[in-house]
Amino acid sequence: MTHSFDALTVEKAAEAYVLSRSKGRFMSMAQAIRAIRTLMPDCMAADHELERLLAKTCDARDVPVSFDVAEATGSRALRA
Repeated sequence: MTHSFDALTVEKAAEAYVLSRSKGRFMSMAQAIRAIRTLMPDCMAADHELERLLAKTCDARDVPVSFDVAEATGSRALRA
């Protein structure tokens, strides 16, 4: 028996996170970014790139979002 697993991408992680929050009041952008960074510690995307990706995904899925990234602790504004 052969098992095949797709590689986890930032896009797939963002989609999964947004879908998991679709039944709540709103999705916290700061919590979403922290969750993706926890799941993918080697992620090279800057916070603003993740925020843009998550916002696009929320918009496509009609999930309300709180843009609270400035409140996130340990937020990475830029990555070298």
